[in-house]
Amino acid sequence: MAGAALVALALGGATPALAQDQRRPDGTVDPAGQADDVDLASADPQDQGEILVTGFRRSLENAVVEKKERDQIVESISAEDIGKLPDVSIAESIARLPGLTSQRVSGRSNAISIRGFAPDFSTTLLNGREQTSTGDNRAVEYDQYPSEIMSQVLVYKTPMASLVGQGLSGTVDLRTIRPLAFGRRAISVGGRGTYADLGKLNVDSNKYGWRVNGTYVDQFANDTIGVVLSASYLDEPYQIQEFNAWGYAGTTPAGPPVVIGGSKSYVTSTQLKRLGLQGTLEWQPAPQFTTSIDGFYSDFKDDQIKRGVELPLAFGGAPLSGATASDGFVTSGTYSNVEGVVRNDAFQRHAKLYSFGWNGKYEGDDGWNATFDVSMSKTDRNELVLESNAGTGRGAGVGATDTIGFMSDANGTRFSHQLNYGDYNTILLTSPLGWGGDQTAVDGRRIRGGQDGYYNNRIIEDELWQYRMEVEKELDGFLGGIRAGLNYTDRTKALTPDEAFLGLVANTDGLTSVAVPSQYQLGTTDLTYLGLGPVISYDPVALLEAGIYQLVPNPYGDVVVKSYDISEKLMTAYWQADIDAELGSSLLTGNFGVQAIWTGQNSNGATATFLGTNPNGSPNIGATQRRSSVDYVDVLPSLNLSLRFPSDFVIRAGAAREIIRPRLDDMRASLSFDYTIVDPDGPAGPQPAVAFATGRSGNPELRPWRANAFDLTFEKYFGNQGYVALQLFYKDLKTYIYNQDVEIPTSELTLANPGSGIVLAPSVEVNVPINGTGGSLYGAELAATLPFSVFANALDGFGVTGGLSYTKTQIEPTPGEDPEDIPGYSKWVANGTAFFEKWGFSARASVRYRSSFVGEVSGFGAARTRRRAASETIVDAQIGYDFQPGSSLEGLSLFLQGQNLTDEPFVTFDPGERLRVIDFQRYGRRFLAGFTFKF
Repeated sequence: MAGAALVALALGGATPALAQDQRRPDGTVDPAGQADDVDLASADPQDQGEILVTGFRRSLENAVVEKKERDQIVESISAEDIGKLPDVSIAESIARLPGLTSQRVSGRSNAISIRGFAPDFSTTLLNGREQTSTGDNRAVEYDQYPSEIMSQVLVYKTPMASLVGQGLSGTVDLRTIRPLAFGRRAISVGGRGTYADLGKLNVDSNKYGWRVNGTYVDQFANDTIGVVLSASYLDEPYQIQEFNAWGYAGTTPAGPPVVIGGSKSYVTSTQLKRLGLQGTLEWQPAPQFTTSIDGFYSDFKDDQIKRGVELPLAFGGAPLSGATASDGFVTSGTYSNVEGVVRNDAFQRHAKLYSFGWNGKYEGDDGWNATFDVSMSKTDRNELVLESNAGTGRGAGVGATDTIGFMSDANGTRFSHQLNYGDYNTILLTSPLGWGGDQTAVDGRRIRGGQDGYYNNRIIEDELWQYRMEVEKELDGFLGGIRAGLNYTDRTKALTPDEAFLGLVANTDGLTSVAVPSQYQLGTTDLTYLGLGPVISYDPVALLEAGIYQLVPNPYGDVVVKSYDISEKLMTAYWQADIDAELGSSLLTGNFGVQAIWTGQNSNGATATFLGTNPNGSPNIGATQRRSSVDYVDVLPSLNLSLRFPSDFVIRAGAAREIIRPRLDDMRASLSFDYTIVDPDGPAGPQPAVAFATGRSGNPELRPWRANAFDLTFEKYFGNQGYVALQLFYKDLKTYIYNQDVEIPTSELTLANPGSGIVLAPSVEVNVPINGTGGSLYGAELAATLPFSVFANALDGFGVTGGLSYTKTQIEPTPGEDPEDIPGYSKWVANGTAFFEKWGFSARASVRYRSSFVGEVSGFGAARTRRRAASETIVDAQIGYDFQPGSSLEGLSLFLQGQNLTDEPFVTFDPGERLRVIDFQRYGRRFLAGFTFKF
């Protein structure tokens, strides 16, 4: 209630600081939100008649001006100084904005949820141009973009007709410096060191890291040529202590108590290396014409090593004794005869991202303007998961077993053990449980007794070309201007899986287990946090490269159907009118218009069918190519209105039709089928056997998610220093994409012969994503930036910024079922930062909260898996000092930052069952010390 009272006070009783601040500093209004980048903080304070503000306060003031002057509902972040966003991660900065949040992956934020929707419901632009993704679908992963190269981030919560590439939940536009608008020479260099307080969890990992960066901005030829060059390189570790449950045995209230069924837990060490390069060249040969070339390159390497013990407990048939249960949940007990599998797994995620763009802009003296833009974005990614197994003997029931005690609670499960998993003479390279069965090597030899590991290399290529032209006529009167444009986007994305079993080369008789050669022994990894003690440690990639392992082709058809090749061609035509009208003492600005998008989407894939069993026991898989395409049109009207009162009070209203295209993996053309053979012989005499086919498929004919959206906001500004806002939104999803089992007549499919004397059933049940009805999602956001100097001069330097969001979903992802949470949805999201900044000193503390949500984690074979995640509260803090003008160290800034200071874990659990923990991951605290020097 205190927040509501504050809004009422601000809207009703505050005295305006600057009555004319609804216009930009140059006196113009930007109703369409398309003005050139303006470095408001770099302008001469004497020209504006204001006191010079620096650092975080300057960043907040720039963000306030952006929010105030735009006619859409936007949130923004501006750099504190050249090469210095408020946070060392773009995603961390974005996640602090009202109505936005992030999910942590491997201890860092890299994807953003806007207003309760998963990252795939938003889009990301770089300088207004669409970007490819290093993920499997459309969502951009922000750890690809160094924060040091960004000058500003804009988040559009409402669309407009001239905003191409917009999302359904919102659109994020990353902005780099425009050198001519920047207007002066600047050189900045910086660096920082990083410390992870969990230490070196794996012997071959690090607890210290570092980052360096530099930016150069200059203008030449009488300020008609401008250049920006930026570079950033980081080499930083991340450490994770993980508990993971296979699941829980026993599910009915009348049955036995629920007990942990198995565990796969690791310590994970990540070494993240990234080189980021950015450059811009601008040329203004005449006052009316400006042309620019932008380039961005990122070379990203995320190398993980995961070491632990996999324990098949109830699901492995291990006897349970001494169980203690409470409310139907077993909290402790002992499993005997457990055959543990020691795991040393490597995860290598390497990506190269290229982005280029050319722009030409003509601004005539007669009010006619024209813009031409050509851009390309390309991502090449390899994602290798290399699993290796070790144990006491090859095959189930062969080696030594263990007695495992356990205690389970809301933080997962801790164990006790008797077997020494760190003894290289006891724990050998082998297939302890015979997983995968017998296989055939490339040279024809049989690999008996199961797989020794698994090789899964996912090769992803994503390329996007965009061509755009726009013509605008500035007008006088109610309509301030009219613009029309065309944009053509051509995108292709392909996934090629390369999978194989690992087999020991020395396994000549199918019974061999091999000790890790001494030169590859790396000591032990400590699993004391799980109660399992030390485990043997080695690099599985090194063993493969040394020829100790060999790759054995995987013949199963599920590998083929993981691939996809998607092509999208979109022609967007738009028309937009800008409003600029005086209504008494107030000003009405805004825009209205329409987009028409002609979409042609094509998908290539494979149909894989199980044809029986080969003589050697391996499955016989048939595969045929499958292609499908579809064309459709979307018409997207939009309206944005801003009524600006002389008292610095603004009311905004927006209405629009919004879309986001389907997930790319849902659009794959691949199908796979399995046969279940039923012999119907009965009293009537012999009958032919019947093959019942069930299948899984993508849907190349999917249409987008579509929604009608409405927004209403009330905003009170304190000049350019701060604001308080109440933002209301409602989205009515007319369509939603969900999975459903559908019956397809067998006659419409090309299915392989199930075998001699076997007939096909008349229909096939296929699980496929389809378009259906959606539901509504609505909410309210209370947002504020309040420097305390607006209340009392004695509090100058102190302030707060942040927001509180409530979102309610009535979306029905499953037809006919009750509404349920969609991926990325949290009912409550809150963030806040309290700061002090004056005399060169700065200090701020930030907190970020989100209630329970459905998140995505990496599952089997690197596939994304959805799980219910617990609520979390993240606390960060930073202190710093900027040496003041006149000092011998003028231009030098120092800072010390702490992240995740309360060591908040990431936890997932079975829906509705908080004690049934699936993942419990500790990331520890991170401390950073660094500097920037500008001259």
